[in-house]
Amino acid sequence: MGDSAFAHKGGVHVSAIERNPATYEHIAPEAVGNNRRVLVSDLAGRANLLAKARELGIELSDEQDLLNELKRLENEGYEFEAAAASFELLISRLRGSYRPFFKLLGFRVIDEHRGAVMPMSEATVKVKVGDLIEHTAASGNGPVNALDKALRNALKGFYPSLSEINLVDYKVRVISSNLSGTASLVRVLIYSGDGRTRRGTVGVSANIVKASWQALVDSVAYKLTSDGVTPVCDELEMDALKEAIG
Repeated sequence: MGDSAFAHKGGVHVSAIERNPATYEHIAPEAVGNNRRVLVSDLAGRANLLAKARELGIELSDEQDLLNELKRLENEGYEFEAAAASFELLISRLRGSYRPFFKLLGFRVIDEHRGAVMPMSEATVKVKVGDLIEHTAASGNGPVNALDKALRNALKGFYPSLSEINLVDYKVRVISSNLSGTASLVRVLIYSGDGRTRRGTVGVSANIVKASWQALVDSVAYKLTSDGVTPVCDELEMDALKEAIG
């Protein structure tokens, strides 16, 4: 009855249920109020990608390029089973249809401890949105929370709907087998929601703050993309768009 009761992962497995669900499902998921889930991982094949893309309302014509990129990212430690939002953004980027909502110029995170006093975390973010540069700071309950607040402070004037999203869950996993201890690669998985949908995004780095930043940026990008928000353009981009439109 859980989320994984009708989940399918292996390429051969998914290819089979695409042809005949009875090969791996004893009953129709809808009969018990559930639904079929196709997972995208290092075990994914062409059938997984096509099925997942259809689930997202996307028609793929160059799935081999996506499959190659997916496997490359999986080898680097990324995992998209629970990060459907990052997967959807990956498809958009590879197809050339994704337009960024801002450009990162830099960020800094300070985590200060003063004896028994509660630690103070502060983040500053510098981004470029269109022709404008925003440089904001925020404090928070830990470095990731401070970074999240600073990013939203920088973008809220351009994209007001970002005030709707909230962090639902945050997970960190050590994934590197070549390095040990605190030098290991980590995978950060962030779940965020806006009261209507819940999305998962992923980031990977040896630096936990950088991995968190990647997942945070994807959560912002997915929220704005799914809301149909148009990215703020600089003057050159706007002129090019007007010329293309005619």
